[in-house]
Amino acid sequence: MALKPRNIFHRGSRNDREEDNHESDTDSVSEDELPVKKEKNRRPKENNFTQQKLKAIHPIITPKYVIPFFLGLAIFLIPLGAGMLYGSFKVQDIIIDYTDCNNSANTNYYSELPIDHYEYHFQNELTIKPQWKYSLNESETDITEQGLCHIQFQIPNDIGPSTFLFYQLENFYANHRRYAKSYNEDQLNGKAASLSDIKDTVGQNCQPLSANDDGVKYYPCGLIANSLFNDTFSSLVAINDTIEDFQMTNEGIAWATNKNRFKKTEYNSSEIVPPPNWIKKFPNGYNDNNIPDISTWSEFQNWMQTSALPKFSKLALRNDNETLKAGTYEITVGLHWPVQEFDGKKKIYLTTRSVIGGRNPFLGIVWIVCGGLSLLVGLSFSIAHFIAPRKLGDISKLSWNQPQHQ
Repeated sequence: MALKPRNIFHRGSRNDREEDNHESDTDSVSEDELPVKKEKNRRPKENNFTQQKLKAIHPIITPKYVIPFFLGLAIFLIPLGAGMLYGSFKVQDIIIDYTDCNNSANTNYYSELPIDHYEYHFQNELTIKPQWKYSLNESETDITEQGLCHIQFQIPNDIGPSTFLFYQLENFYANHRRYAKSYNEDQLNGKAASLSDIKDTVGQNCQPLSANDDGVKYYPCGLIANSLFNDTFSSLVAINDTIEDFQMTNEGIAWATNKNRFKKTEYNSSEIVPPPNWIKKFPNGYNDNNIPDISTWSEFQNWMQTSALPKFSKLALRNDNETLKAGTYEITVGLHWPVQEFDGKKKIYLTTRSVIGGRNPFLGIVWIVCGGLSLLVGLSFSIAHFIAPRKLGDISKLSWNQPQHQ
């Protein structure tokens, strides 16, 4: 079939003109003007850091530098450790275990504590061993809350100020993940947190103690608050020939920064109920007058700061102004917090402090040991360098220059 020749003088249609224009526009774009596709390159940026061109010091370890380093380290660490050890030994204290007072102490008269139930560090020796006695608080209606442990102990020489009374717990694992995460920060901050907030927040919530069977929120919620330590401690009462009582207070036992965390709640009494273990303290629940104000409750604030180890101490009372005179004193402990269920122990810990804090010789011993090792290494290198010195960069010491390789 023959093709029909196109008439070059024929006026083209609109479509023909558009096709011609498109072809001419395409031909007019040169290949140099087309965008160039960048190749992927994993080469680091050109700067001193990525190209590892920063200035650096590459010291040559020679006896000239090593020996003074170890000797200087020993000169620094040994006096530091000795000072810390001296400061630790300046602290005077007495620790008394009253765990089994309700079972072991006599109810009619005072008896001596077993030798493994107490330890002390004073300038003078005790002439009277600690004694205890168990009695019942008849004014307490709940028989399980009636136990009182009366402990008498001697202070052989004046101590303080300041003087602190701690309670010490053992075998209580407050760092268990489920326990340590069982609280609500919004509640502690005073906010009226919803049930979903305290129950369903991922990572940190009050489960399994968010609300009671009726869906009413616990305040404060969680396992930590529910297990609040509630043994009570009296001030030190002077007995025998001791003339003056020693008054102690719970003012200032919590961290000053706690005021930023613990605030008075915005809940009203109809929105919340006490935790299960608080029912004896609030038998009829909360009302407008008895909701605890955690912003001023120092004992609660201390307890909410969980400890990392199963043996820990919490500050209960203190006296920063007066000297505790030598003599015999009695302290009465209200027994409310059980420890037999988890084979734990609870103790009273009366102590002073020094410039380094409480009594803890461990750190001082560590510094002295490290300083002694540094001194030993420094002296060893000094003797070796004196007896058999070695020239720096001596190529004759290279392995291939030794006789067996020749």
